Order: sequence, then structure tokens, then C-alpha cells
Amino acid sequence: MILLLGGSGYIGQAFARELERRNLPFKNLSRREVDYTKFDSLLGFLKSEQPEFVINAAGFTGKPNVDACELAKADTLAGNTLLPLTIANACATLDIPWGHVSSGCIYSGAKIVLNGSERVEKDLTKSELRGVIKQSPENIHGFTETDAPNFSFRDGPCSFYSGSKALAEEGIAGVGRSYSWRLRIPFDEFDSPRNYLSKVQRYAKVYDNVNSISHRRDFASACLDLWQRRAAFGIYNVTNPGFVTTRQVVALIGKYLKPAKRFEYWASDAEFYQTAAKTPRSNCVLDAGKLLATGVKIRPVVEALEDSLRDWKPE
Repeated sequence: MILLLGGSGYIGQAFARELERRNLPFKNLSRREVDYTKFDSLLGFLKSEQPEFVINAAGFTGKPNVDACELAKADTLAGNTLLPLTIANACATLDIPWGHVSSGCIYSGAKIVLNGSERVEKDLTKSELRGVIKQSPENIHGFTETDAPNFSFRDGPCSFYSGSKALAEEGIAGVGRSYSWRLRIPFDEFDSPRNYLSKVQRYAKVYDNVNSISHRRDFASACLDLWQRRAAFGIYNVTNPGFVTTRQVVALIGKYLKPAKRFEYWASDAEFYQTAAKTPRSNCVLDAGKLLATGVKIRPVVEALEDSLRDWKPE
């Protein structure tokens, strides 16, 4: 039996559907049944039920967005840092392997190759980089799992949400047998307030940037593939290979959904943060090479976007 924590959430629901599709027995445990945020309660449940694997899809993301985490720092730390540490230590006590839904939002920017040398550039909106991104995408390299987070409490500025997720990865490293699955900006074909494609369509103005993103079903499937293949434990960037600009996403929305609205963009970072956001946002490119090297299959990002928009299901 596989134990699923946070199964009622946006990503937890994708895990539940994928577990059902694979006919894998699982228990979707709610906090009403067992308060798994408490070490003794979780440990007692694990001893009683003896799951072969635990999935943690629980956490605190803030609603409607990560700005809310700035006003609920205790809840953010409890959900995103202390809970994973609790699960890690309970599972390690009983030698139960587990997987944790982490975040790629602990990075900013990408590694840029210019004139034969590579450098980290945190701000991909700089005018001198636009030509490279559009004309030479092969010169944009994503962060790997061995790169230290650069959008964290240790390397700021960052959002409190991103800081709490980076701190969790640091805390659970080396504790028992675990995967840290890094998710980035989830999307799929189902219209939802949590779906990146839905958000882009509903924004008054669009923030133009460059990102790696994760199709929700592809993410859950790849995570379970890592476990079923018995891939080495550790951190994995679980994003659809490649990256996209916001303008590319808007163009695809226009091609497949033909919305009546005309998309407008924030004129600059300064205007965006003065008007629409209270805390810094992570925009980054991740390298999915480690994931692919295990033999796990996952669609390229543009293919996943096109499939989602072609099969779009309004709310």
C-alpha cells in the first residue's frame, strides 16, 4: 500500500488519479483522520499500516498566490519546512522510502552561454538576452540538481514561500531514503484557478518571462515512474524538457483557444511589482537531464502545452 498525504490538493489529486490508473493500492490520508503533522501520530500510523512508500503532496502555497505566504509565515514554515522534516524522520525511523513534492521555485534565471563562456543570469528579462532566448535557445542552460538554490533564504532576495521550500530540501537531505521531486508552474487541460494556462488567460496584464513548467499528470506519472523503476533516491527536476516564454504561451492560447481578449503585458518589472505583486517571483529554467537519464519518459514542454490546449476543458 502507498500512503498519500495531501491528496485533496491540486497536485495530490493528480497523484491519486495516476495511482488509480496504475491499479496501485493506496490510502489517501486526511488530517481529520490522523494529524500527520505531529510526529507521534504519523509514526504510530506508519507502524500500524506499514506502507511500502509514502508520497507527500501536502504543503502551504498561499491563496490566491504566494503573496499570501508573506502574511502567514508561521503556516508557510509549518507546511513547507516542518512537515517534510517530520515525515522524513518518521519514515527514516521505520526505514520507509518516501517522495516529497518540492519546488523548482528556489531558483531564479538560468545559465547563459555567451562568447563561449557560461554564466548565471538571474534576470532573463534583460533586453540584451531577448535575442539569445529567441534565436539561440540552445545557449540557455537550466539549473541542475547539483546547483545551489539562488532564490532562497541563503541567497536572496526571495519569496518566503521559495525560502521555505529550499529550507525543506536542505533539512531532509541525507535523512532516510527519499525523493525530492521539483515541480514548476503546474498546468494541464483542465481549467482551474491553480492552472498556469487558466491564470494567463485571466490576468489583467501578463508578466513576460522565461520558465520551465510541469504538466500536472506528466509530473505525477514521472514521480511514480522514478519509484517503480527504483531510481536512485535524491533530488529530481520534474519539468517537461525545455522552456517557454510567456509570449510563446500566449501565442499558443491564441492559436488553439482563439480568445476574444487582447493580451496586454506589464511594461517592466518595476510596474509589475508596484502594481501586481508584493514579493519577488521565481522565473527560471531547470535541466531535466537527470530525470531523463533514468529512462523516465516525459513530453517536451511545447508538445505538452499544445496537447493541453487542443484538449482544453473549460471549468
